[in-house]
Amino acid sequence: MTELSLTGIEKAYGDIKVLHDIHLNIESREFVVFVGPSGCGKSTLLRCIAGLESITQGQIRIGARDVTYLEPADRGVAMVFQSYALYPHMSVYDNIAFGLKMQKTPREQIEAKVRNAARILQLEPLLERKPKALSGGQRQRVAIGRAIVHEPEVFLFDEPLSNLDASLRVQMRIEIAKLHADLQATMIYVTHDQVEAMTLADKIVVLNKGCVEQVGSPLELYHHPRNRFVAGFIGSPQMSFLPVQAVLVSAEGVQVSLPGGARLLVPVKGENVSPGQPLTLGLRPEHLSERGAGDAQIPVTALVVEHLGGETFTHAQTAEGSDLMVKGDGMSSVKAGQALAVGASGARCHLFDEQGQALAHLRHYTQTYTDGGALHAVSVIAQATSSPL
Repeated sequence: MTELSLTGIEKAYGDIKVLHDIHLNIESREFVVFVGPSGCGKSTLLRCIAGLESITQGQIRIGARDVTYLEPADRGVAMVFQSYALYPHMSVYDNIAFGLKMQKTPREQIEAKVRNAARILQLEPLLERKPKALSGGQRQRVAIGRAIVHEPEVFLFDEPLSNLDASLRVQMRIEIAKLHADLQATMIYVTHDQVEAMTLADKIVVLNKGCVEQVGSPLELYHHPRNRFVAGFIGSPQMSFLPVQAVLVSAEGVQVSLPGGARLLVPVKGENVSPGQPLTLGLRPEHLSERGAGDAQIPVTALVVEHLGGETFTHAQTAEGSDLMVKGDGMSSVKAGQALAVGASGARCHLFDEQGQALAHLRHYTQTYTDGGALHAVSVIAQATSSPL
């Protein structure tokens, strides 16, 4: 049962500060994903936890131990890197066993640990092969096996799937999720791919410019982004944003004027909003209707239509030049160049102030879902009661 806590973590290279006062608690057996754009500090933070980078300020605790100044080998962590870093002249067995041999582990223990790791990762038929005879996914499994045999308190993954093609990435995501379920270990995983974050994580940590923007479950971040950055980063395809203006503020929410002249009531708290104030409306593709169903319509022109079989994505644009993405079913008949009146429902929209901070929604309902066998409850934006999409 290993918990990990970060308190006031800061990291600077000379006068350049790359991590800013990070506080984070990771529960035992939790799968936590650090996500964010390139250069946001997620890999640096992971390397600080591993001991590969020293911190400028703060404290790192793993379990009951303060490991802030311990060497990497003494921290009880194992790291899987983006590069497989396998020895080409060694067999799979010897690659997995190499670290144990360097530690003078008895041969019988090495044999038992390597065989157990090979069983977990389905590498038993491949133990005598050299890395050149393996696929990319198999090589990554060998690298993970090398970490498993050390029986660490915390597993650290630094973008382990970046070198794989799209189909292998999907397969390896499933295998890593299964591995977490089998080992019941504490895992921290770094990626710039928010799809990986949404599908793997118990908890997501969104980083931007060395700061933590928001921490929460995948559905919490998806339905309740704290700000425009999180809203635009979490979700695929990402949320569309339209500049709007507040028209009326009441107990029912904030009414805004849309491109084209229509008005839309968004049920958010507007105590700090004044009529005439510029705001940003956030709309997810799946919450828009190409048939115009909803509380208000936005006139757009379809620019590009992507037919993917089971679903259709329409890239559209308003007369003012704002981009809008609309998700339809696989039988959509929309054509490029076609004029549309896209329907939007206020209860499914988000509003952001001039600083990019989200205005809190007034109406929510509780949705339960299972994640890794555990039952969770998350407050979700209420669906519009007028015309369902």
